[in-house]
Amino acid sequence: MDNEVKGFSSTKLVRVIVCIILCFVSIFPFYILIINSTLQSSDIVDGIKLIPGSHLAENFKNLLKAGAKTSGVNVLQAMLNSLIVTVPATAFQIYFGSLTAYAVTAYKFKGRDTVWAFIYAIMMIPTQVSIVGFVKICTITKLYGTFLPLIIPAIAAPTTVYFMKQYMETGLSLEIVEAARIDGSGEFRTFNTIVLPLLKPAMATQAIFGFVATWNNLYTPSIILGSERKKMTMPMYVAALKANDKDRDWGLIYCGLFVTVLPLLVVYFFLSKYIIAGVALGGVKE
Repeated sequence: MDNEVKGFSSTKLVRVIVCIILCFVSIFPFYILIINSTLQSSDIVDGIKLIPGSHLAENFKNLLKAGAKTSGVNVLQAMLNSLIVTVPATAFQIYFGSLTAYAVTAYKFKGRDTVWAFIYAIMMIPTQVSIVGFVKICTITKLYGTFLPLIIPAIAAPTTVYFMKQYMETGLSLEIVEAARIDGSGEFRTFNTIVLPLLKPAMATQAIFGFVATWNNLYTPSIILGSERKKMTMPMYVAALKANDKDRDWGLIYCGLFVTVLPLLVVYFFLSKYIIAGVALGGVKE
């Protein structure tokens, strides 16, 4: 009995140590980011500092005045541009991804396995492979240089479809859907009022992933909006701050990175409660 208690304690201790190490590895870069945003450029170049400086206000003021380095765009305009792209793109990704996954899961139709295999195969194609054709389509449709090419493609998000389908196979009872149909509920009404509320934990998880991926995306916006500098997003804005090698202010750059991270933290803390609720609900067995 003592050996079992000792073994359990040792295992628990190892788990705690591993969790502490992982938390430290995850949090330390953010800590350094915050510290560097309070330092002068010369202090940052000298090496890693663990104590905050007193130049946060100065760096933020310089960030607001950095339009000369970023084609006249200030940080607030770049933040607004990122929100204009990220919020609707995330909403489209979650809703239509869930709708597609629901169709593949709840309906039995000829060719369903082929459709799912096609969706699964699209996940393997990187963005760089299709970017030339995508730019050509944007040029033909006269959408090049606008926000729409960064928003509309979010409707077809195969990764979200895959994740939501896996969740529905274990977390969605099709008997509830059948009961709603018997009661005369239409398909879209059933999906919007019955299925979606049951998918909140999975939707919250994918919303975090989708928001972070879209917000941090530099590659596609740089190609689509490259000729429209006034529409640059936050990653493009920070990249513009780093572009000048001769006059590079690291305190200003880290302050810009810190401002860039803030919306991501807000979204995570807002949606994390739904993830925790989903985990707690999943732990309850019938």
